[in-house]
Amino acid sequence: MTHESHLPLAARCLTDAHFPELPGLYRGKVRDTYRLPDGRQVMIATDRQSAFDRVLSAVPHKGRVLNQTARFWFDATADICPNHVISYPDPNVVIANHLTMLPVEMVVRDYMTGSTETSIWTMYARGERLLYGHRFPDGLNKNDKLPDTILTPTTKAVQGARDEPITAEQIVARGLLTQDRWDAVAEISMKLFARGREIAARHGLILVDTKYEFGLDGDGTIVVADELHTPDSSRYWKQATYRERRAAGEEPEGLDKEFLRLWIAARCDPYNDPIPEIPEETLLEFSGKYIELYEAVTGQVFDRGDEDEPIRDRVRRNLAAALPEFFQ
Repeated sequence: MTHESHLPLAARCLTDAHFPELPGLYRGKVRDTYRLPDGRQVMIATDRQSAFDRVLSAVPHKGRVLNQTARFWFDATADICPNHVISYPDPNVVIANHLTMLPVEMVVRDYMTGSTETSIWTMYARGERLLYGHRFPDGLNKNDKLPDTILTPTTKAVQGARDEPITAEQIVARGLLTQDRWDAVAEISMKLFARGREIAARHGLILVDTKYEFGLDGDGTIVVADELHTPDSSRYWKQATYRERRAAGEEPEGLDKEFLRLWIAARCDPYNDPIPEIPEETLLEFSGKYIELYEAVTGQVFDRGDEDEPIRDRVRRNLAAALPEFFQ
């Protein structure tokens, strides 16, 4: 049973998941990952919130809900593509197989939308009509349904750099993937998206778009990794109000990271200006959207855990139980 924490907002968030007992630390914008000598890796989802290629703030429950949402989707799609998961020793942690990651991110889209530099609406609105190798007509509006589901891959940027749009032909021509491997990951991406769209629709949600990352295991098998259909990597809208709000020229009701992107973009140029401080009530509203999405998709009540126990202490305790050889 949980209760409302009396801790201040910052104390309720996991922002630092550095455990010196574990080797091979790599710090991403959201996850802190450790590569173990035996080929496993420990991925800890923190509460750090990124957007526009920067870490902006910390959001209560963010890492926990992200990890648990991904867990649901990895289980729900295991028949389509194997995933990297070995175990979940803590609500914020997954122990996974280390993979050789493919150098492209597979973005699947059903709608003309987005606010980042690589989104099709941003590119379309500034006059571009050939996007990711797809030709678009004039006269489309933001948040329109596309005639067909499309793939819009990006390069996987090194840390601190931005992902760049790329076409399927360029991926093969540059030797990033062979034609056979591109065909395989493209087919898997479309199947994963179709499954996600189907399950989301059953729960009153529209899966608008999403990003997949793939790697190869030791046998060369394609494996889906990182996260899957989470509100960090995907866009979700509520079906019930989509048409009405679109007709009124309003943004759809979303349960994803776009809420924070739009809040920031309304106040500054997020790629060039300092990001304004995000109020606590905005962060709590944002946290609520992630939790609402989890509960809508899974049909389960989100377990917040003991909100008075520091998350870092709990994570360390569970890591020590799962990996005693490192915590002696």
